[in-house]
Order: sequence, then C-alpha cells, then structure tokens
Amino acid sequence: MMAIEPIDLRRGHDGLITMVRERGDGDPYSGALYCFFGRRMDRVKILYFNAGGFVVHYKRLERGRFTLPQVPPGADRVVIDGATLTMLLDGVDLRSIKRVPRWNPPENK
Repeated sequence: MMAIEPIDLRRGHDGLITMVRERGDGDPYSGALYCFFGRRMDRVKILYFNAGGFVVHYKRLERGRFTLPQVPPGADRVVIDGATLTMLLDGVDLRSIKRVPRWNPPENK
C-alpha cells in the first residue's frame, strides 16, 4: 500500500502504525508493506511487520525524486506489486512504464 499524500517523515514506528490504522489502510500486522513519502518526494519510509516486530526501511535519493505510478482521480493510496516497488526505489519513472496486460484466470460460475 502506498500513500499518495506526503507525510512528516519524523514519525517513527508507532506514528506510522497509527497512520495505517487511522487511514483504514488495513492491518499493520498483516505483513503488507506500507510506503510513505516525504514532501519533497526524495525520501520514503516503508513499514511492515516481520518476525514478531515492526521494521521501517528508509531511503533518501541523493539526486532526483521518486515518481509515483498513475493514480486514479480522488485516490489517497495505491496498491502496487513487488516489481513496481523495486523500480520505484531504484528511481525509475513509473509514469513511463508500459506493461503488457496481465492474464487472469476465468471466473468460475
């Protein structure tokens, strides 16, 4: 889960957990990754629960800014997959990425 609006990155583990709960983004204990960006979009904190405790990863780009994928109008968060997160953290401009359509199995009726 990726928050679209920038946050105050001085928040630590407890502050980020509170944000996840208040925003209704899901269960912070689920193991899902929650990404939060700073105002300048050159810093990101990633919160997740693993092996009995919360982990926060922090990355600051020395040059450039993180570029978010296309966001639907009115959305305040976006769900991305692991490959997209990897590209985002590597500084890839996600607006210029074109993927082939994903295959989904047919629905059972």
